[in-house]
Amino acid sequence: MSDKMVEGKVAVVTGSGRGIGREIALLMAKQGARVVVNDLGASLTGEGQDVSPAAEVVAEIEAAGGQAVVNGDNVADRAGAQRMVEQAVDTFGRVDCIVNNAGILRDRIFHRMNEEEFDAVVAVHLKGAWNVSRAAAPFFKEQQGGSYIHFTSTSGLIGNFGQTNYGAAKLGVMGLSRNIALDMARFNVTSNCIAPFAWSRLIGTIPSETEAEKLRLERIKSMGAEKIAPLPVYLASDQAADVTGQVFVVRKNEIFLMSQPRPIRSAHNSDGWTPETIAERVIPSFQSAFTPLERSADVFCWDPI
Repeated sequence: MSDKMVEGKVAVVTGSGRGIGREIALLMAKQGARVVVNDLGASLTGEGQDVSPAAEVVAEIEAAGGQAVVNGDNVADRAGAQRMVEQAVDTFGRVDCIVNNAGILRDRIFHRMNEEEFDAVVAVHLKGAWNVSRAAAPFFKEQQGGSYIHFTSTSGLIGNFGQTNYGAAKLGVMGLSRNIALDMARFNVTSNCIAPFAWSRLIGTIPSETEAEKLRLERIKSMGAEKIAPLPVYLASDQAADVTGQVFVVRKNEIFLMSQPRPIRSAHNSDGWTPETIAERVIPSFQSAFTPLERSADVFCWDPI
């Protein structure tokens, strides 16, 4: 019996021509999966197209004895998402895992952000994840199994400056994953989220003007994209069949399980509430439990281990 974690499985990894996606595709192949390496080859902000990064990853996989195929479709295009999943089935006979990793950035402070900047980011991160996931759903249902691995971000789970579009999309991805997990559990399909800390093209846009910002950037640069790949490979394996609906963070050699929204305080008034009684009784009793207005750097404030 093979000791490879995902031997014989077929994985579609979006945005896998560079960075985190590339490392996931390479490790998936090393661990026995056949891989559809999807990458539009666009710029950081989503313009242009170039399949050469994806082709280079496929060549590297094949040189190591693995099997992979290039796909240059855009996840934001419903028909393109359908094509990439069908390509997996046509080429390798099945599809077992969807890794929704593709992404772009259009960072801007909220009061200056325009509609196109908001829509473009949501289209790739949230609608793109839905597109590819939905395309795979009939195959997963028919074969009674499969795994979704969606990439979220602490910019959505916690918050960040200048990323209302990205943060909203990434928090939406968490909701998408959770509800897919509920709907697809009857078919033995899992759905989980990963928020990565790793140096990539997207992280490269972080401001580095002050000494504190420069120090933070150097810490992030120490977190290689290869550190992220083991968790999605595990989640794609049969050993993770009972792991679903969860949100993980990977930060260098650290893995965190994130909390998800649940009630933490309650107030009851048998006569109902008025604005005045809310001000007098509810908010004062809740205030000590309010979530602070923090960024991910404030929550993960220690050096990566």
